[in-house]
Amino acid sequence: MATVALTQANFEQTLKENGTVIIDFWAPWCGPCQAYGPVFEKTSEKFDDVVFAKINTEEEQELAGYFQIRSIPTTIILRDGIGVFQQSGSLPEEAIVDILGQVNALDMDTVRKEIAEQTENKE
Repeated sequence: MATVALTQANFEQTLKENGTVIIDFWAPWCGPCQAYGPVFEKTSEKFDDVVFAKINTEEEQELAGYFQIRSIPTTIILRDGIGVFQQSGSLPEEAIVDILGQVNALDMDTVRKEIAEQTENKE
């Protein structure tokens, strides 16, 4: 599956309609982003059940701010609309494949329960 461009306009719908979404936050002027892009794109071809998306931080500053992106490239993975992974810097293809395997193995009911417990404890 090829990568898709995420924008403010299609962000929520993309999350609602897809179980796992991996996002590459990047900018056109960023050298490391330019090197990571082809790796991210190539890896996307291995996963028909995962949406590989890119967010241009220059054009989508509101989304970058929402995710508190401080450096690029940054990779974020959301499953069922919940952020389960975030890392700055480029990732090799093998690492992306491994991380997606771990994300797919997560028991999301347990994750939701842990989030609810953490939220309760903060109040």
